[in-house]
Amino acid sequence: MNRGQSFLLLLIGSVALLTLFIILPFVEYVIASAILAYVLYPFHVRLSRRLRGALSRWLRESLSRPLGNMLSALALILSSIVAVILPLAYISWVFVRDLTDIARGNTDIDVVAIEARIAELTGQEFAVGDVLATVGQTLVNTLFGGVSGIVSTTLRASVGLSLALFLVYYTLLDGPAFVRWIRSTSPLPPDVTADLVDRVDAMTRGVVIGHIVVALLQAVVAGIGLWAAGIPNVVFWTFVMAVFALLPLIGAFFVWGPAAAYLVVVDQMAAGVFLAVYGVLVIAMVDNYARPLVIDQQAHLNPAVILLGVFGGIYSIGVTGLFVGPIVIGVLAATLETFREDYDTI
Repeated sequence: MNRGQSFLLLLIGSVALLTLFIILPFVEYVIASAILAYVLYPFHVRLSRRLRGALSRWLRESLSRPLGNMLSALALILSSIVAVILPLAYISWVFVRDLTDIARGNTDIDVVAIEARIAELTGQEFAVGDVLATVGQTLVNTLFGGVSGIVSTTLRASVGLSLALFLVYYTLLDGPAFVRWIRSTSPLPPDVTADLVDRVDAMTRGVVIGHIVVALLQAVVAGIGLWAAGIPNVVFWTFVMAVFALLPLIGAFFVWGPAAAYLVVVDQMAAGVFLAVYGVLVIAMVDNYARPLVIDQQAHLNPAVILLGVFGGIYSIGVTGLFVGPIVIGVLAATLETFREDYDTI
């Protein structure tokens, strides 16, 4: 390696580190935009093809193609805002509102009934309201740095979401060109590069699409159980479970478990027992059977590896680590498998 090549590699490394430093404050939103664009791209291909066909009746092909791509990307982004971002924003708003109310000692939970039930069962008085207020205040301080931090967190999230939407738009338009650039820039032989890209794509599809499909399926099944048990605001809690169900094993339990316990405590024994049994025998089984079937077979990763990647990713970079953790481990597995097949001559 001559001096020119060494200097160029040093320059590339320095600029890459500087770029990472610049985007680090919004890295979660950058990752989220890449994941959303990956999910939307197959729909973008079909929709843009139909739009180009419709526009070609009035415009030349040279105009209908880029205009069709732009309209398709905009339509899918608007659909994502309605179907994903607005529900998540509403859930987040309700969560923050209720959490701050609990921290202030204001809650719609029937605290008196719970305290009376505990006293009846144990013979001891237990200040449930004080405990809830302490837990709520602790969560507010931990998640947002206090009540005042909620405003700054909201502003940062607004800027991040706006950035993510712009990135999704341009990724849908220029994603194929970026993949072609990676293929042409890779120092590996073309056949090895193509094999590695195909492996990573199949693994990513299994992790991303599989997580989403299983989470939605489990949320719908759990929502039916909540409705049958008489829990109010079933649609809202179903949305919440769709988010929590992205966590393997324990996701949806964060909703239906406390709901069943609450029903038992407030003397709705039959409904509470039904929901608990339904959760163990039906909701949990969806996670135990559907997740390996949908995710593991496509991603070719052991369930334990996926679980490790999910929780490690969340701990490292936040919510988007749900997908990034398993994907990173999957890319490592795909790279090792490619090396074994194409370069391991021992």
